Parts: sequence; C-alpha cells; structure tokens
Amino acid sequence: MSVEFALWMFPALMLFIFLGFPVAFSLLSVAFIFGAMRFDFSIGVVNVFAQTVDEIASAYVLGAVPLFIFMGSLLERSGIAERLFEAIHLWTRRLPGGLAVGTVILCVIFAAASGVVGATESVVGLLAIPVMLRYAYDKGLISGTICAGGSLGTIIPPSVVVVILGPVADVDVGGLFMGMLFPGLILAGLYIIYILGRCIVWPADGQRLPPDENDPPFIQKLWITAVALVPPLILIFSVLGTIMLGWATPTEAAAMGAAGSVIMTIAYGNFTLKALKEALVKTTLVTAMILTILLAGKVFATVFTISGGLVGTQQLVSAANLSGWETLGILLLLAFIAGFVLDLISIILIIIPIAMPLIEQFDFYGLDPSQVKTWFCILFLIVIQTSYLTPPMAPAIFYLRGISPPEIRLVHMYKGVLPFIALEVIALVLVVLLPALALWLPEQMLNMRFK
Repeated sequence: MSVEFALWMFPALMLFIFLGFPVAFSLLSVAFIFGAMRFDFSIGVVNVFAQTVDEIASAYVLGAVPLFIFMGSLLERSGIAERLFEAIHLWTRRLPGGLAVGTVILCVIFAAASGVVGATESVVGLLAIPVMLRYAYDKGLISGTICAGGSLGTIIPPSVVVVILGPVADVDVGGLFMGMLFPGLILAGLYIIYILGRCIVWPADGQRLPPDENDPPFIQKLWITAVALVPPLILIFSVLGTIMLGWATPTEAAAMGAAGSVIMTIAYGNFTLKALKEALVKTTLVTAMILTILLAGKVFATVFTISGGLVGTQQLVSAANLSGWETLGILLLLAFIAGFVLDLISIILIIIPIAMPLIEQFDFYGLDPSQVKTWFCILFLIVIQTSYLTPPMAPAIFYLRGISPPEIRLVHMYKGVLPFIALEVIALVLVVLLPALALWLPEQMLNMRFK
C-alpha cells in the first residue's frame, strides 16, 4: 500500500464524526480499522494501543489535568467570583460601559485562577448578566462581553488545554504558559478599549451608573478590594509565578493551586463535604473524558504516522510548492474550521501532530525550530478561541444560552460576538507580525533560570 493510503484516515474520521459517533470512539475505530488493514492486528494495532496507554499513564505533566480541573471546580463554589465582582465594580461602575469593563477584568482574574475553559463563562455570566440587564445594557453587548470574556480561559494561563497541547506539540508547557500571557492580556485590553469606545459613542448601550449615596469612602474601597483580590492573586502566583520563576513544574504548581483552592474555599466559609464531593465527581468525569480522547488521538496519530501519512502529507505540501506563510495560513484555517464541529482537545489531537513537523521546517523571521513551534502554538490557541466564538456552532454561545434569561435571544448573541471576533483577528495579526509578543517572556524566564 502507498503512503497515500493513510491520508484516507481523515475522510474516514470526518465520516464517523458526522454520523454522530463520539470523537474518542471515532478516532479509535479509524485507527484500528486502518491499522488492521496495514499491519498484523494482534502484533501491530494492539501493540500500539498498549504502548500508548503506558505512555499516557506515565506522562508526569498530565498529572496537572485533574489538579487544574479540581481547582476550577472548587473555585466555582468558593465565593471568590462574587467578592471580586463587587470589588471590581466599585472602581469601574462610573466608566462608560463600566459593568461590561469590570466583567472582562473579572473574567481575566477568574481564568487565571481556575484554568478551566467554560467555568469562567458560567460563573461570571450568572453574576454579571442580571446586573447589566437591570441597567438596560444592550443585549448584544452583554452577550459579546460574556462570550468573549469567558473564552479567555483558552489563552490566559493556566489553561488545561495547554497542558494537553504541550506534550502533543512537543513544546514545554511552562514555556507555553509564559508565551500566551501577553497575547491574552492584549486580547483582554482590546475588549476593554472596544467596550469603552462603543459606550462613549453610543451611551445607551452601556450607561454610566449614577452616583450612589451608599458608595463606601476611598479607604474602605481599597480595603474591600484588597480582601477580595489578594487571596486569588496569591493563588495565581502559586501556580503561574512558581512556573515562571522555575520553582515548580506545571504539575507541582497545579498541586499547589488545588490545595490553595481548598484553603480559599474554607477561608470564605463555603467549604462543605457536598461541595467537595461535587468537585471530585466533576473532576473524575472531565478527566476521564479528556484522557480518553487523548488516548484515542495518540493511537490515531501513531497509526497515521507509521502508515506513512506524515510522509504523504509532506509530499503533498512539497508538490504544491507552498511557502511557509501559505502553509501557516492553511493550517490555521483548518484549525478554525475544525472549531465549528470539534471540541478543543479533539482539534489539538487531530491537527497538531500533522502541523508541527510541517511548520518547523520553514523559516519565519529567522526563528529557530523550537521558537517556531512555540509561536505556532500561541497562534493556534488564538485561532481556536476565535472559532469558539464564531457562529453557527460557537460553543461559547451554547454556554451562554444555558445561563441567560429568555429576553436575551440567539440573534442578540450572534450579533454581539461579531465585534469581538474582529478583535480576535486583530490580536492574531499582531502576534503573526510581532512574534516577540509570544516569545519574549519565555526567553527572559529561561535566561533567568540559568543565571
């Protein structure tokens, strides 16, 4: 059989997915069918499966997955979001669109404290939507702010998605955490600038809140803010700070974050055995789902590679005579389109094993292959976050539909996310044109470790 035989694995996979089979089952089925056709079933395919199970079970960095999920699950019940919501809006409520601006800031802090995509949108949305509706904010602005702010968990570290992406792309997870920090903050900054500009031009979309006689004095505001902000900042430093300073691996930092979330929940008086049990059950279910998909994706990628699929792909790229920039554009476009039908983990497992060997062979700005891989991973994260917002599938909109009141209709959500999608494209272009936005901080932290 020719190497082109393996390329048929992708059409077969898409067929299984569109027929409604679960992604993990689709990946495993296609891998076993094509593996059995290409190799001896008992020796080849079963051996690949057994080796992959052993590889995933012994992958130290994947120990961070359940720890980050537990941390995010418990923080949902800790009361941290409510306290932060009140403290942040003490300072932003008098700005044009101040409630929406404060909501974006809250999303950044909660995403940095939890690491779980989806948790931020659900928790912050339940807090912010009723308040913004009470003050007659534009429903499209409400929808766009919650969807875009909630999706920042993809590009704001620590992200569970990155813990999966790092090993698959053969890129240091700590380096990715550092590389995604500036692009994530730039994206949040663009959101805030847009909200302020829109509400200055059209004040009715997000009115300034009137002065409140019950507003606390300045010193009391500082105290309220410190009480609400210092504990999550300590938690964020225990995770991100220790990774960036080289004091802990991502798995060790995740363990500290999980312990910190327990302590914080106890300190806020919201710790109960029921809450602990619910967090543990959710952690078990989500971790099992992620690792099952990861196992299936690794088996699929291994069978594809040893069947000659990678060689066939490289031959197609060579025959097409594509430049590095054209290859980069096609790969990012494929990731964007895949976001319409697949979850984030599945996109990583299907596209990244093929993309990385292709992209690192090209020269971009004179970067070495390891820098190109890190840079591409950050671009990839921005793109899948954009597809996370983009109709018609838009997982962020489905999350919002589950928590929004009936007066916010689907048409408001679709219109509301469009300006934020444009901001995502601007951020993507900035990182494409200025790779230092993704590479400067990892290089500085690496130099600091070796001093």
